[in-house]
Amino acid sequence: MFNKAAVETYFNAEKQASLFFMGIGLVGVIVALLLFFHFKNTLGRGAALPVLIIGLLQIVMGYTVYNRSDDQRKDIVYKMDLDPGAIKSKEIPRMQQVMRQFVMFRYAEIGFLLMGLVLYFLFKNQPDKQWWTGFGIGLLIQAGILLVADGIAERRGRLYLDGLQSSVGNAAER
Repeated sequence: MFNKAAVETYFNAEKQASLFFMGIGLVGVIVALLLFFHFKNTLGRGAALPVLIIGLLQIVMGYTVYNRSDDQRKDIVYKMDLDPGAIKSKEIPRMQQVMRQFVMFRYAEIGFLLMGLVLYFLFKNQPDKQWWTGFGIGLLIQAGILLVADGIAERRGRLYLDGLQSSVGNAAER
């Protein structure tokens, strides 16, 4: 049965995942800076760029989710009692949009994975193209991390959306 505790659990899990995501982004930024400034080779500098850019995006996206989760949680728990119609008219459509975005993210992440693989295999044996080999490796690693993290978040979102939809259906039956 979907209830307030399930909403609390969902948003608390979102907050924890966003902290983890920010941590991965921070590690990515540190690794990128080390690759660029400390190791100073062409392969490392090529890998540093996608690792840095995506690491920064992970930090921003993680912070955004973390920052809004508490307000969303409180709002939904409140609406479950005082405005259950808002669950159907606002929260379910919002989550349906989120689920559509996960599909778009998945396609983009798979595209980045494939691009990373192509760059790696295309340039790995060409010493004058090691920057591109490194870029492919960095892109491949970060795209893989994003694909896994978003897959987990999508599963969590699907369970939450299904719970919302079942609670609206159960409320209509009463």
